[in-house]
Amino acid sequence: MEFVKMHGLGNDFVFLDHFSVSPAMDYPALARRLCDRHFGIGADGLIVILPSNTAHVRMRIFNADGSEPEMCGNGIRCAARFVHDKGYVAVNPITVETLAGILSLRLDFEGEEVAGVRVDMGEPILKAGLIPVLAQGEPVVNATLEVEGQPIHYTAVSMGNPHCVIFADDFEDLDFDRLGPAIEKHPQFPRKTNVEFIRVDSNSELTMKVWERGAGPTLACGTGACASAVAAVLNDKTGRAVTVHLPGGDLFIEWAADNHVYMTGPAAYVFKGELLQS
Repeated sequence: MEFVKMHGLGNDFVFLDHFSVSPAMDYPALARRLCDRHFGIGADGLIVILPSNTAHVRMRIFNADGSEPEMCGNGIRCAARFVHDKGYVAVNPITVETLAGILSLRLDFEGEEVAGVRVDMGEPILKAGLIPVLAQGEPVVNATLEVEGQPIHYTAVSMGNPHCVIFADDFEDLDFDRLGPAIEKHPQFPRKTNVEFIRVDSNSELTMKVWERGAGPTLACGTGACASAVAAVLNDKTGRAVTVHLPGGDLFIEWAADNHVYMTGPAAYVFKGELLQS
């Protein structure tokens, strides 16, 4: 089985090309196997490229634990570059079908090389029942969540997948490894949630640590960066265009006047290979 390894700011994925031939596979089980960093290839997720009846291509993503999230911002940038470089899509922008809907992506070039990808992430979802989060009032801004006896102030946003954004003065005293999984699986989030811890550096800069639903700590989360930018505006902490600093690098996020969130960042190859079946 041939595969390609790609990453967006260190958020890494194993890609399977099933655009022309779509074999019947147990993708959740395969994701758990391939993403294992000791017994597999190692990745935060598995991405499968498939044909689409409604867009140029279809992307399915499976977390390392086999769960299938609605969307992945870093993964979809890699998918756009992948299908362009394979010659499957010759136009720009490219449309990609996901469980969160059809998204449009514009490739930016330096000569013939893809230098970055700008994604129209659509409108943020702020209705509690659609995020989903069991909370009173809309939008859910600076609400209180009790986590292991500790009150946590959070803002809930969906970018096609749920996010719990928490602002912190610094990360030094943050009990990340305890709070991340506890909030991810908190009963107030019926479909679990991604968790972003955010430090506001200026009116146009945020620094983020993320605990991803189904994956744990990762070097970057594109939808999380978008949700955090929206949450920062809702809490009057920044302007509508920010650079988000993640452990793996930077993303530029803009919540534009058309109410769409735009994300710009890189998509890079790591290696390609053949999985030896055992």
